[in-house]
Amino acid sequence: MKRIAVFASGNGSNAENLINYFRENDLADVSLVLTDNPKAKVISRAEKLFVPHVVITPQELSNGSVLERLKKNKIDFVVLAGFLRMVPKNIVEAFKDRIINIHPALLPSYGGKGMYGINVHKAVVDAGENETGITIHYVNENYDDGDIIFQTTTDVYPDDTPEDVAEKVHALEKQYLPQITEELLEEL
Repeated sequence: MKRIAVFASGNGSNAENLINYFRENDLADVSLVLTDNPKAKVISRAEKLFVPHVVITPQELSNGSVLERLKKNKIDFVVLAGFLRMVPKNIVEAFKDRIINIHPALLPSYGGKGMYGINVHKAVVDAGENETGITIHYVNENYDDGDIIFQTTTDVYPDDTPEDVAEKVHALEKQYLPQITEELLEEL
C-alpha cells in the first residue's frame, strides 16, 4: 500500500477528502498530514480521522528535517493541498514526479506567490473571466510552475462573487483531486 503525505496550511477540506477517499481504497492511505500553521483547521480534521499530523517550522522545511520525517514515515507520494510555502529543492528532488499541487485556477493564469484561495477568485472575477477551474500539477522549485497534469473548468457568470467562484472551484477540487491522485499512484 502506498503512503501519502498531505501538506496543508489552512482549512484542510481537501486533506480530509483525500483521507476519506483512500480509506475506501486498497491502493494507498494518507499516512501523515503536515502543516506550517499551528492554528490550521487541518489539524483538527486529521485528529478527528486519526491521521498523524505534525506542525512544521520554516526552518524544519528547509534544513532537511521534513525530508527526513517523510523518509522515516516511508512516504511514497506528496500532495500539496492549500500549502502556502515554497517546497525546498531537497524535497522536490527526492519526490520527483511524486509531488503534486492543486491550484484553484487555470494555470499559467492566476498563479504565483500570493495567488491562493479567495485572492485567486477575486482576481478571476475582477478580470471579467467567463471561466476558471482547477489545475493539478507537478511541483518544482517555483510557485505554480510545474508540468500540468490535469485541468478542468467551470463557468464564471457576470454576477458571480469571488465566494460563488470559490464554491464552484472547491466542488471541482473535491471531485478531481482524489481521482487524479489515484491515477498517478497506479502508475508508480
